[in-house]
Amino acid sequence: MFIAELEIGQIGRLIQFAMAPAFLLVATGNILQLFAGRLARVIDRERVQLAEFSRTTGEDHVRVVRELQILDRRASIVNKAILMATLSASTVSLLIAAMFVLSLTGYKFGQIVAGGFILAMAFLIAGLGLFIAEIRLATRNIRIEERLLILEDE
Repeated sequence: MFIAELEIGQIGRLIQFAMAPAFLLVATGNILQLFAGRLARVIDRERVQLAEFSRTTGEDHVRVVRELQILDRRASIVNKAILMATLSASTVSLLIAAMFVLSLTGYKFGQIVAGGFILAMAFLIAGLGLFIAEIRLATRNIRIEERLLILEDE
């Protein structure tokens, strides 16, 4: 079936079918925005610690270096999460285009679409897993001095 042979109703259904995954793109875009926000916060904290690096000595300097090591690891993890989510969105975008083009040519594309969505979901799951790893790393290294957790009137 070629474009000239399609009726308006068929084209409408084809567009509906090809555009349904667009909702996944919107969700992935929101996830990417969240990841970018995490990365921005890590970078801001790195800048603060880099300014402290040359001004500290002894135990304070050791603390700054350790935090910089953790921040570097966090930035690396978030960058990988962004890569995975971007690969997921790119795969979905290619699938939308492929579904539309392959439908116009009459090509049976069920297995291609299924494989592509499995790949897109694998990328997204990997990105979310990395996001969880970054959050765990960030929260595991939060140390609040006990004296700050006690109310003065207790």
